[in-house]
Amino acid sequence: MSDDDFSLRRIALPAFGPTLLFGIGEGAILPIIPLGARELGASPSLAALIVALMGLGALVSNIPASLITMRRGERWAIVAAALWSVLAFVLCAATGSLALFTAGCVMVGMSQAVFSLARQSYLTEAVPLAWRARALSTLGGTMRIGLFIGPFAAAAAIHRFGLVGAYGVGIVALLGAALIGARVPDLAAHGAAAAGRQADAARITLGSTLRDHRRVFLTLGVGVVLVSAVRATRQAVIPLWADHLGLEASVAALIYGLAGGIEMLVFYPAGQLMDRKGRRWVAVPCMTIMGGALLLMPLAAGATTLLLAACVIGFGNGIGSGMVMTIGADHSPRVGRAHFLGVWRLMADIGSSCGPALLSILTAALSLGAGVVFVGLMALAAAAQLGYWIPRAGDASTPR
Repeated sequence: MSDDDFSLRRIALPAFGPTLLFGIGEGAILPIIPLGARELGASPSLAALIVALMGLGALVSNIPASLITMRRGERWAIVAAALWSVLAFVLCAATGSLALFTAGCVMVGMSQAVFSLARQSYLTEAVPLAWRARALSTLGGTMRIGLFIGPFAAAAAIHRFGLVGAYGVGIVALLGAALIGARVPDLAAHGAAAAGRQADAARITLGSTLRDHRRVFLTLGVGVVLVSAVRATRQAVIPLWADHLGLEASVAALIYGLAGGIEMLVFYPAGQLMDRKGRRWVAVPCMTIMGGALLLMPLAAGATTLLLAACVIGFGNGIGSGMVMTIGADHSPRVGRAHFLGVWRLMADIGSSCGPALLSILTAALSLGAGVVFVGLMALAAAAQLGYWIPRAGDASTPR
C-alpha cells in the first residue's frame, strides 16, 4: 500500500478501540492505587513503592509478551491481558490485605506488557513509514483519551461508592476491551512480513538481539529508561502531593484527569511533527517541559497550584505520546522485530519500575519534595540524552 492510499481510519476499530477501553480501565484506578495503599495502612513511601511494583509486573512480562503475541496472535493477547487485569482489579477492590493488594498491582503491570506489545508490533508492521509516528502517537493518544475519561468516571463512582467504585469502572471498561478484542480478527501481516516472523521465531534469540543491537540499547535505550522513569513516577507524584496537601481523593482524581485532558489534546500534532521534522523536535521539548514542571511542583500549596503544575506536566507528556514506541520502531530490524521490541519495552519498564522506587527511597530518606525535585532533574537528563543520540531527520541509518 502506498503512503497516499493509507488511512488510519481503515484500522481504527481493531487498532484503537480496545486501547481506548483499556485506557479507561487504567485511568480509573491509577490515581487510586496510592490512595488505596494508604487506606490499607501503607506509608507514603510504601505507597510509592507499590506503584513501582506495577512497573515490575510489566518488566518481567515483556519477553513472554513478545512470545505470546508472536505465537498466539494479537487478538487473544488482548483478550488475555484485559481479563487478567479484571482479575487484578477484583483482587485490589475486595482484599483487606496490603500484601494481596500489592499482588493485584503486579498483575496489572503484567497485563500492560502483553497488551502494549501486541499493539505496537502490529502498527510497526502495518503502517507505512511516512505515517509511523502519527499512527503510534494516535495509539498513545487513544490510551491517553481513556486515561482522561477514566479518572472522571472514577471520581463520580468514588463520590457515591467510595474507592471501590473506581475499580468497578475499570472492570466494566476492561470487559468491553476483551469483548471487542475477541470479536475482531487478528491483524496479521502477510507475505514477506509473515515469513520474517517465522524466521524470527526459528533463528533470532534474546542473546543475538542484545548483541546485534547493543549500541542502540546502550545509547537511546538509556534515554528511554530515564523517560519511562519520569513518566511512571508522575503517576504517583500527583496523587501523593495531593495527599500531602490534605486534598480529598475525588479532588486528586479530578486533578489527575484534567492533566490527562491536556495530554489528550496534543498527541496527533506531535505525531505530525515527528513524521515531518524528525523525532528530536518532540523528544527534547517533552522531557524539558516535564522536568521544569516537576522542579516547581514542591512549590504547590493548594489545589489550584497543584492543578497548574499537573497540567504543564500533562502537556509535556502529551506531546511525547508514542515517542518511545516510534523511536523503538525506527531502530527495530525487519527480521526479529518482535524480539527487539520486547527488549525495548523491557528497558522502558526498567525505568517505570526504578523511577517510583527511587521516589519511595528519597521520600523515606529525605522528603516527598526532595524526591519530586530529583525526578525533575532526571527529566532534564533524559532530554539531553535523547537530544544527543536521536539521529537527525534524513539520516540514512534510520528509520526503517
